[in-house]
Amino acid sequence: MSRILIAEDEARISSFMEKGLKAAGFATIVAETGPDALEHGVSGGVDLIVLDIGLPGFDGYEVLRRLRLSGATVPVIILTARTSAEDTLASLEGGANDYMPKPFRFDELLARIRLRMADNRPVETVLGVGDVRLDLRTRRATIEGREIELSAREFALAEEFMRNPDRVLSREQLLSRVWGYDFDPGSNVVDVYVGYLRGKLGAGRIETVRGMGYRLR
Repeated sequence: MSRILIAEDEARISSFMEKGLKAAGFATIVAETGPDALEHGVSGGVDLIVLDIGLPGFDGYEVLRRLRLSGATVPVIILTARTSAEDTLASLEGGANDYMPKPFRFDELLARIRLRMADNRPVETVLGVGDVRLDLRTRRATIEGREIELSAREFALAEEFMRNPDRVLSREQLLSRVWGYDFDPGSNVVDVYVGYLRGKLGAGRIETVRGMGYRLR
């Protein structure tokens, strides 16, 4: 099982990422300070690091600098509220593999993690369940070869279902993975968008499991 280091000092955000990544099949380690993040990073025991810049002890830039000086090649995704072009450039020139601004959508973070995993496993670019296909690179959806129009959020929801065929996904799981860490747990937005998807993919494809959530058949 691939292990991901979450270097983040805000407990709400690290807990959100940890729950989502575990649900996606990853093992996780959380580091709340720069020194702890560096220690785990150079140990060789992690496959990828999600690194916040604003860490106590020393910041994420210093973690990244020392990590690369040590010879560690583990992929690093910078996750930060600093969104200037200078910050982006500094991160990438400092040895980061990717950069995401906060606030972020979990499904996008998960996609970037899968693309950057160190073991170089082939990354799926087309998902298929039955006669439905999602092309993750072109963001196109087809049924029996016929293209259908999906909004960005509909596509993200369809992708989550198609990565978990025949598995029941709760409303809370879908909210956190598709709508991000600032979701409202009392919202009915999942039900609304499931309705939209049923209208485009076919009503019988997404099953309601009473009291539990939804399942792609």
